[in-house]
Amino acid sequence: MPKSPNPAPALSLPAAPTFNELVFSLKSFAASMLALYIAFGMGLPRPFWAMLTAYVVSSPLSGTVRSKAVFRVVGTVIGSIASIILTVELINAPELLSLAVGLWVGGCLFVSLLDRTPRSYIFMLSGYTAGLIVFPGVANPEAIFDTGIARVEEIILGIVCATVIHSVVLPRGMGPVLLGKLDAALRDAERWTLDAMDGAEMDARLRDRHKMASDLTELRVMTTHLPYDTSDLRWMTRPMRALQDRMVYLLPVLTAVQDRLIALRRTDGTLPPDVAPVLAAVRNWIAAGAGADPAEAGRLVARLDRLEAEESAGSAGDWEAATRFSFIRRLRSLVEIHRDCRDLRAHIASGDHALPDHLDPLARKRSRGVFHLDHGMALWSAAAALLGITVICAFWILTGWSTGSAAAMMVAVFTCFFASFDDPVPGIRLFLVYTLASMPLSAFYLLVVLPSFDSFPILALCLAPTLVGLGVFVARPATMGKAMALIFGVGGSLSLLDTGTGDFASFLNSSAGQIVGIVTAMLVTRLCRSVGAAWSARRLLHVGWREIADLAGRRTAPSADGFESRMLDRVGLLSARLAQAGGSVDVDAIDAVRDLRVGLNVVELQRVRRVLGADAGPVLDRILRGVAAHFRALSAKRPDPAPAELLGSMDELLSAIAAAPSGPERDRAVVALASLRRSLFPDAAFDAPGPADEMHFPERARA
Repeated sequence: MPKSPNPAPALSLPAAPTFNELVFSLKSFAASMLALYIAFGMGLPRPFWAMLTAYVVSSPLSGTVRSKAVFRVVGTVIGSIASIILTVELINAPELLSLAVGLWVGGCLFVSLLDRTPRSYIFMLSGYTAGLIVFPGVANPEAIFDTGIARVEEIILGIVCATVIHSVVLPRGMGPVLLGKLDAALRDAERWTLDAMDGAEMDARLRDRHKMASDLTELRVMTTHLPYDTSDLRWMTRPMRALQDRMVYLLPVLTAVQDRLIALRRTDGTLPPDVAPVLAAVRNWIAAGAGADPAEAGRLVARLDRLEAEESAGSAGDWEAATRFSFIRRLRSLVEIHRDCRDLRAHIASGDHALPDHLDPLARKRSRGVFHLDHGMALWSAAAALLGITVICAFWILTGWSTGSAAAMMVAVFTCFFASFDDPVPGIRLFLVYTLASMPLSAFYLLVVLPSFDSFPILALCLAPTLVGLGVFVARPATMGKAMALIFGVGGSLSLLDTGTGDFASFLNSSAGQIVGIVTAMLVTRLCRSVGAAWSARRLLHVGWREIADLAGRRTAPSADGFESRMLDRVGLLSARLAQAGGSVDVDAIDAVRDLRVGLNVVELQRVRRVLGADAGPVLDRILRGVAAHFRALSAKRPDPAPAELLGSMDELLSAIAAAPSGPERDRAVVALASLRRSLFPDAAFDAPGPADEMHFPERARA
């Protein structure tokens, strides 16, 4: 019998659970059963809310559960207080009550999305907890206080049980995971540095840069949970943050070094004789990795200091000298960053939470708590929540649907759960599909198991196969969403009904309410809020351009710290979006690191204005106005070329700097101006440009 030309692929069975996956699943099940047992013992009206909450808050890493527990409890209490107040004041006006709850949920969601720390859970839970209490409570408003207290007790019970079990029973600290990611990021940093020095292909350098930016963003988010971890690494929060701070600075410094190498490299591929030997020495030291001689870094810094002193006198003479001087200064910074990273990693390994003595004083004080905030998207997410709740409540009021409260609750929950995604619709759709898939299982538990069990151990034994099996898949990132959707479907069905009197008709009504609510949340989100990764990437880029234009338009020197933090955060966010968008975004156009360098150089020029002399002031103002106008045009989606007259103004300013008294601030001005020229006009020759030169951003025009 001939073989089929296209045989069907063999079905692959799920992999056997690992030890960590099985332990996590058993701990989650134990926490949920403990919460359920206590809820039954307390006589709470909806005990399965406690069971479901225990699963919602569980995480494979104990520190993550602990860090969010307090915020979740506070958010639940605030939401319950708001729900009681709203119900008491507006119960006789259901339309106004629906609008008030929608405004509360939307407002809390807006604030939550602007706080990218574990603290954001306070605001998110404050929002949808009100929906969980108000909507089912309107059927019996006289008991709204008792309903609110009961719901708070059920939810807090689940949170506390999950936190205790995951913290006490075989806790899995995030220390080893965080250190593994940190070491991987350090290896990525060294590989990118070597690729840049060796002149690797552009694609390889961009991949290295985006990978490192993503690593740093993930590390920074994980470090916010570190003080709550169960491992000894929780005492290393300060050096961990300092190390990440130094790694973040590698992004603009290394791209500057790479750019200067391109500019200084001659047509035959060689470098100036005074630059090539020291570059080779730095490369060899970085290639040696952690096994390098610690004293070699000091010798390299001293060598670069001597070379910098030799170049300083003539650095403002012409653009080639200024570019060479800028290269030496940036190469020195590169050595210091790698040295600091290795020293800090050694401090963390030894348990020494003190910072190295030679660490930059500014690096000791600097905070990386300033994140990129997108007020526009947060507002659209809040609007989607408000619209969804308003629409479903209007349908509920007009039809008198007995289980319309279930639909309204689902809208409140699902418009909040996925609001941080660029496109929440796929996540909501996943929950819809698996909620439908869970209905037969939910019916079995509600209509067959619960009416027949006569002891809690029998109930736990009946729930164990489903919950323990799904818990293994929750521990796997690839299947976590599907498994949680099934658990949410089963637990949600049990939570929404009175398990003592549930029948088939009430189950169908409740399930229909869940489905209608999820569908409404999905449709409203698609209408108001759904965007793609490519759209988000371009939005991030335009926001950065507007901020650079504002920086250049100022008359006084602003602080660079906040700008650096936001731009570096955008680099990491862009990297994630570019990975999701695939080939739909022009990678060369999304170069936020170059934009970061432009902004930092603008700030540096503003800071050294006072030492440049009176003649340089008008020229510097002209340059800054041109930079501001250019980036303002880019942010307005007008990809005009950078004005060629800026090159002439930069020539004038370089001459004015040459006439200024020599000193550290003069050197900083040379470096900043040379860097700004290279960022804006990477193809400009070292000599003064003629009127026919056309320097522009060909890659930005495609953004």
